[in-house]
Amino acid sequence: MKPAALVLALLTATPAAAQDLSLMLDWFVNPDHAPIIVAQEKGFFAEAGLRVEIAAPADPADPPRMLASGQVDLAVGYQPQLHLQVHEGLPLIRVATLVATPLNCLTVLADGPVQSIADLKGRKVGYSVPGMETALMGAMLDKAGLTIDDVELVNVGWSLSPALMTGQVDATLGGFRNFEMTQMRLEGAEGRCLFVEEHGIPAYDELIVLANPKTMDPGAIARFVAAMERGAQYILNHPDEAWALFRDAYPELDDELNRQAWAATLPRFSQSPGAVDHGRYARFESFLRDAGLIDSILPVSALATDPGA
Repeated sequence: MKPAALVLALLTATPAAAQDLSLMLDWFVNPDHAPIIVAQEKGFFAEAGLRVEIAAPADPADPPRMLASGQVDLAVGYQPQLHLQVHEGLPLIRVATLVATPLNCLTVLADGPVQSIADLKGRKVGYSVPGMETALMGAMLDKAGLTIDDVELVNVGWSLSPALMTGQVDATLGGFRNFEMTQMRLEGAEGRCLFVEEHGIPAYDELIVLANPKTMDPGAIARFVAAMERGAQYILNHPDEAWALFRDAYPELDDELNRQAWAATLPRFSQSPGAVDHGRYARFESFLRDAGLIDSILPVSALATDPGA
């Protein structure tokens, strides 16, 4: 083909159709999902040849099972739960990290009787999710020389902050430090966070993106992760502009709680979302085995992968 004809062909060629990907969030849209939302609003997914449909679940327990059954292409989940889900036989694998630090927090009243883990002896601890959170609580108590029998565990559902502020419980585990602490402060109650990673729990990725290893398209997912990374970098470089994008896309979230949560979450987003911290996943496997929640150790490759590697 002559050069002039080649140029004309390139200019008149029909663009390749964008590839569809469906993503189920872990819960309603909030600042924890900012790199994904910014990538969508800035057109980074589109530039990667993707048309991403973002949806929120009716129940936060649904996304991993929807992904495992082929109802969606990707889902947002949590590293601690991923370990248990894979051991249960669900076809899931981590393909990206969204929030790279724990957000879980043992929350107490700042001026209350509990100032350390040891102060929980004989007191009530509220939680939302049995199994994982009770195991975390047991490990934290053990480091303080206590056992799970030294406290009364109370399932308060999703009413963690109200249960603490009304005195129903003396502490709660499962609330996110970037939200619940802010919510309490805005409602006139000052909380204090005892960080799980400082009290016997190995550090972990809080929010991760999951795929089904049996059905995933590695190329499409690699492009998704690269676009999400661009979103995280944009937030870091342009926090005010990024907040404006998020706020305009979801005006119902334009309130003081979400503005403060945005600022609190910003430094916790992974700037290398595809990269796998092998030691982190291996250590958490060992922690779960020692806690009696799993019987054997899986290799990290069964739990996490970098689709762009």
